[in-house]
Amino acid sequence: MPIYIGTQGFPITARGKGVKAALYRLNELGLNALELDFVHGIYLSHEELNTLSVLAKDLGIRLSIHAPYYINLCSEDKGIVERSKKRILKCVEIADAIDADTIAIHSASYGKYTKEQAYNIVRDNYQQIIDSIKKMGIKNITLGAETMAKASQFGTLDELLRLYKDLAGWVKPYVDFAHIFARNNGRIDYAKILDMLTSHGIRHINSHFTGLARKGYRYVDKHIPIGEPAFEPLALEIVRRNLSITIICESPLLELDSLRMKSILEFISMDVNSY
Repeated sequence: MPIYIGTQGFPITARGKGVKAALYRLNELGLNALELDFVHGIYLSHEELNTLSVLAKDLGIRLSIHAPYYINLCSEDKGIVERSKKRILKCVEIADAIDADTIAIHSASYGKYTKEQAYNIVRDNYQQIIDSIKKMGIKNITLGAETMAKASQFGTLDELLRLYKDLAGWVKPYVDFAHIFARNNGRIDYAKILDMLTSHGIRHINSHFTGLARKGYRYVDKHIPIGEPAFEPLALEIVRRNLSITIICESPLLELDSLRMKSILEFISMDVNSY
């Protein structure tokens, strides 16, 4: 099954600026995925998006989008909720234009609500977004609700799989392995996570990977080069299961750590297939 590995945002070592330089550099390095990091706003022009779509397809690079951080579908402020919906729908329009397969979204914080109340609010707001997408005539986009690191944030894997079921696959878990690791106080069971995803019929997994820093005895959502959580056990599970997966590197080393993960996967693949 295909494995896609690449960077969130343009590679640091691109020769020149802009979309073309980024895509050519990824291709030159043997990487095949790019996530547009619209986390602080949408920064590409219409012309650049057209270039991106055509060239990415020619080079075999899989595209995804990270929606702006300024999203909270469970805010008490209805204005924030409406602006959040608009930001997501803008990303949907762009994803459709460039044939990106999914959009990573930080869905919400629980705020004053219980987890069950927050779930119902987030589900209903996602349903309204889905209704708008259908009216736009867009069919091939999934909303990637991201697993989140903090206990105050909506986004456990259980919650996201429940959304996936309740919303007929329109909202799919976007698995941030480092976030799960942090939320579980430095523990992660890759096999269990992958079993949960595949048992729900998810055929392609979209994911983030990075190293995380410590603050005292706890891991915090500060990205560092990969190391903790360890990537090798995940790579072994991917190869053993012959998974279809996209792994977007969010470490500060971007393409260097992407290449490191690619090398680990290739080494394990050779080792497993030799038996």
